[in-house]
Amino acid sequence: MRKLLLIGFVILGITSINGQEKGEIRVGLDLGAFFNDNGGSGLLSLETKYNLTDNSNIGIRIGTKVNPFEFLFDDEYTAHIIATYDYYFHYKKTAIFPFLGGGLGLYEGFNSGNNFGGMIRAGLELSKFRLTLEYNIIPGNNALGYKNSYFGTSVGFYIGGGKWKRKN
Repeated sequence: MRKLLLIGFVILGITSINGQEKGEIRVGLDLGAFFNDNGGSGLLSLETKYNLTDNSNIGIRIGTKVNPFEFLFDDEYTAHIIATYDYYFHYKKTAIFPFLGGGLGLYEGFNSGNNFGGMIRAGLELSKFRLTLEYNIIPGNNALGYKNSYFGTSVGFYIGGGKWKRKN
């Protein structure tokens, strides 16, 4: 029954999907927190995106994990640069724009060197504000090979990107 409902919502969504304006550029700043086996700390990222269509964009994200209490970079890794893709869903007469996305790129660390990794994310946008949940997959040294992977959540805003188009 759940699968049938999910398929119904997907079909309904596909018939009324909207997004931002095609061809526009937007820049976003996100602040948040991450959680992994070693605890957690702060996240900071800057992302520039180009709107491929009214419903999707590609971008470059530059980010870092920092400890806001010590004002030092985390020992596991310090920064990442990721090529990203997001797809936006919009339903009639709502101001909330859910999205799914991901990316692949390079994660750099003090102790772990450079690692190729990936990120999956989902979230909501309301006007120019953004709420995101993400999981970063970074190869490491534990039994599964993903010691440095982490779950993160962030709140941010963006500038540019054009106006959201709505279907009535």
